[in-house]
Amino acid sequence: MRISARADYAIRALLELAADTSRPLTCEGIALSQEIPHRFLKAVFRDLRRAELVRSQRGCEGGYWLSRDAASISLAAVVAAVDGQLMTVHGESLGDQRYPGPAARLSELWAGLQKRFEDILDRVTLADLLADDPPEPAVSLLRDAALSV
Repeated sequence: MRISARADYAIRALLELAADTSRPLTCEGIALSQEIPHRFLKAVFRDLRRAELVRSQRGCEGGYWLSRDAASISLAAVVAAVDGQLMTVHGESLGDQRYPGPAARLSELWAGLQKRFEDILDRVTLADLLADDPPEPAVSLLRDAALSV
């Protein structure tokens, strides 16, 4: 499975916004803080604005804010905003995959993995990742990651 740079950068940028809701944050500031190429992040923010995950204000006091509470923004929504479908095979939707002969059930496996992946990302929010005591499934995923290091 592959998480795109766009999705990774989008989630990191939104976490910056969620961590500091007192003022708008600039794209440049977020790019610097998260070590993300500024020009790339500008394109990511365009997608996030279209998906209504962020709002922006121009001018010297301008920048970006979350358009709604961090607890209502799932990682699935972020990935969908910047990448569209969460999983594809050879660039095609998993529902469109059909394999001949002994590999016929492989499309069912891909579809099952996609469902689980989407369910997990749909249940983890930006607020979960910022919480001192995150709820499930975030806490299990974070614990599993700590054990594998």
